[in-house]
Amino acid sequence: MKPQFAPGLPAKIASREQILQRVAELARPLVMTNGVFDVLHRGHVSYLARARDLGASLLVAINTDASARRLGKGPERPLNQQADRAFMLAALQSVDMVTFFDEDTPVALIGQLRPDILVKGGDYDMSKLPETALVQSWGGKALALPFVDGYSTTALVEKIRQI
Repeated sequence: MKPQFAPGLPAKIASREQILQRVAELARPLVMTNGVFDVLHRGHVSYLARARDLGASLLVAINTDASARRLGKGPERPLNQQADRAFMLAALQSVDMVTFFDEDTPVALIGQLRPDILVKGGDYDMSKLPETALVQSWGGKALALPFVDGYSTTALVEKIRQI
């Protein structure tokens, strides 16, 4: 049996080949963030809502499964496949579009899409990221948003392992 999608969700998920055209349809200023978003939790949802509040549209670029595995978070990660992670993110009201990147960093994708604002989690030093210089080269902003204390996928996975 073929899985059924909720109305409106597939339209919010764009392949890498489609994304340039699809981003042109989004309202500006465009906010972009990226990550694995393996096990969606309250910290993610809060972070994405705050990111969306910075502009008119929010694009989330997620690591493909292969890219996520190269991050070294453990041999079993990601726990959820990229299509499932994209589906969960697309279901959020704060997210306008979801796409994928297979590289180790989203620099090439950011250069293609030219977001007005790039947002990362609070554990990043924005001044050290090549993405920051790239976004600033066309007059965009790069910001770090603080995490919601007590929420992380890694901590959640460890908690489950102890049960």
